Amino acid sequence: MNIGEIARRAGVSRSTVSYALSGKRPVSEETRRKIQQVVDELGYQPSASARALANGRTSTIGLVFPPAGNHYTGMQLDFIGSVVEAAAAHDYDVLLSPSGMDSDRSFQRLLGERRVDGAILMEIRLEDDRADHLAALGFPSVAIGRTAHPEDGWYVALDHTALAAGCVHHLADLGHRRIAFVNRPEQLLRTGYESAHRGLDGFTKAAAERGLTVRTYCCGDDAAAGQACVERILHDEPTTTALVTLNEAALGGLYRGLAHAGRHVPRDFSITGIVANRWAETVTPQLTAADVPAAEMGRLAVDLLVERLDNSDAPPRQHLLIPPISLRASTGPADGTPPAEA
Repeated sequence: MNIGEIARRAGVSRSTVSYALSGKRPVSEETRRKIQQVVDELGYQPSASARALANGRTSTIGLVFPPAGNHYTGMQLDFIGSVVEAAAAHDYDVLLSPSGMDSDRSFQRLLGERRVDGAILMEIRLEDDRADHLAALGFPSVAIGRTAHPEDGWYVALDHTALAAGCVHHLADLGHRRIAFVNRPEQLLRTGYESAHRGLDGFTKAAAERGLTVRTYCCGDDAAAGQACVERILHDEPTTTALVTLNEAALGGLYRGLAHAGRHVPRDFSITGIVANRWAETVTPQLTAADVPAAEMGRLAVDLLVERLDNSDAPPRQHLLIPPISLRASTGPADGTPPAEA
C-alpha cells in the first residue's frame, strides 16, 4: 500500500496526501479527515525511508557505545536499556553503533549515510575524538560522561571525583586507615577512560586529605580478576581493612577473594564503591555504595538530545549528578565493633 493508492481512494492528489501526512502544508479539515479515514481503513504505515525523505528526519538516534572490555557489564546493559526505553517514549528508534573512535567504519557510516538524526556517546574518554569530530561537524550529540574540556558540550555525567572522595571519607569516618582502590582495567586507564581517571583522582586526593595509607589497583572486568585483585591487595599490605571500587563486574570476585582469605565483611573488612543499586543489592552483605542512576541518566541524555534536535540554536546544557552513598551492610568500624543501633 502506498501514497498513490491512498490518493486514488480518497479522490485527491498524491501531493495532498503527502502534505496531510507530513503536515508540511495546510490541508482542509474535510480533506484531512477523508485521507485519515482511508489511511485507517488500509492500516497504512509510511516507511522510515519515506518519512526521512519527506521531513529530513529519520526518527532514529544513534547510541555509540563500544564495550569497554571484551563484553558488556551489567551497568552498561542498564544504560543501553534505559536509552532505548526513553527514546521510545519520544517515538524514536535506537541504532547501536559499537564504535571506539571516529575512524571506525561503523561510526563513519552512521554519519556519512545520515542514518540517525543525532547521537548519544558513551564510554567517554578525557580526550575523545568521537566527541571532537561530531562537534566539528555540528552534528547533534549528547555524551554520557565528560571529556577533559566539557564546558561547551551537552552531557549527562556522574561526578566520579566527588563520589570516590565521598567513599573515602565514609571509610575514614569509620576509622579505616589502610584502604585500597580497585579501578577498571589498565587498558582503560591508559586510553583515558574518564570515570577511571576521575575516580582515581577523587580517591587519591581524599586519602591524602585524611592522611590515609593507600594502594591503587587496576582490575579486569570479571569475577576471576576481582578475586585475584584481593589476593594482591592482601599480599601487598595485609593490614588493609577496606577498599573502594569502581569495578562493578569484579564485585562478586572481590567478595569471594575476601571469603577465601578468611576476611568477614564488614567485621574484618569493609567494601564500598560506585555501583548501580540493583547490582549492589545482589551481593551478600549488600554493598554500601554511591548508586549509579542508570535509568535516570539514560532518560536525561535522550531528553537533552531531543531538545537539541528540536531547537538547534539552544545553548549547551549539562547534568552533573552526585548521588548520595546508600548505607547498606558492607561497611563497619575498622576495629570490628558492631555499629551502634539507630
